[in-house]
Amino acid sequence: MNEDVVNHPPHYSGGEGGIECIDAMRSMLTREEYIGYLRGNSLKYRWRFRSKNGIEDLKKAAWYEEKLLEALTNAITKEQLWEPDVRI
Repeated sequence: MNEDVVNHPPHYSGGEGGIECIDAMRSMLTREEYIGYLRGNSLKYRWRFRSKNGIEDLKKAAWYEEKLLEALTNAITKEQLWEPDVRI
């Protein structure tokens, strides 16, 4: 079996047919919190890539940055983007 450890790591899906962790995070966080979560994870993977998983960590950082771009692109206005009570 060929696992995709960057885009769909099996340990983040809750098992066969489960909800992926990123989807649960997006559902429970406000837009501001979700954007912070994405930024923080991107930084984490870029910070450690030389000492841990190399290229794989850079790919993971890019994955979080793509999700960040999606979240920012989907924001209709800047005010909605930073409204703490708005859930996405």
